[in-house]
Amino acid sequence: MNKADCFHFGYVAKLHGFKGEVSLFLDVTNPEDYVTLDAVFVEINGQLSPFFIKSFKLKNNGFAAVKFEGVDTENAARVMLRNNLYLPAQILPKLSGKNFYDHEIVGFKVIDVNYGEVGIMESVIDLKVNPLLQIMNGKKEVLVPLIEGIVENVDRKNKTLTINAPAGLIELYLA
Repeated sequence: MNKADCFHFGYVAKLHGFKGEVSLFLDVTNPEDYVTLDAVFVEINGQLSPFFIKSFKLKNNGFAAVKFEGVDTENAARVMLRNNLYLPAQILPKLSGKNFYDHEIVGFKVIDVNYGEVGIMESVIDLKVNPLLQIMNGKKEVLVPLIEGIVENVDRKNKTLTINAPAGLIELYLA
């Protein structure tokens, strides 16, 4: 499996017990949607490796206690610590309209209704209090708060994201 065919799901946060269990942080909107997973990909040394789930218990704040098949010791689990988790993008339901997955719009051309072409979408910085659209215009970074009403249109066919940024914000970055 290639990383390009997957979406970032979270990371292995810490050990959970002494028999190979780990705590995962699930970087998703609704962790409950993933309690029936049977496997995940763990990025180890730049490669995605499949791990099959033996048990999965959802905890608080997006954490889950997980036991993987074949990972039966603390040392075996330690190799996974702080490594990213991925799932195949094909398991996600298709979204339409202004709704999008963060990974889906990376690489899209960003156009502001007032300013015009802003740059290329680099990433969505998923801060709980204030998520941000990170847009690159050459070597200049533009950060736009991802609040209600900012996204005007998501054109998946032409790979463009139309936004309505607060007045003067883009000029602050690109002037």
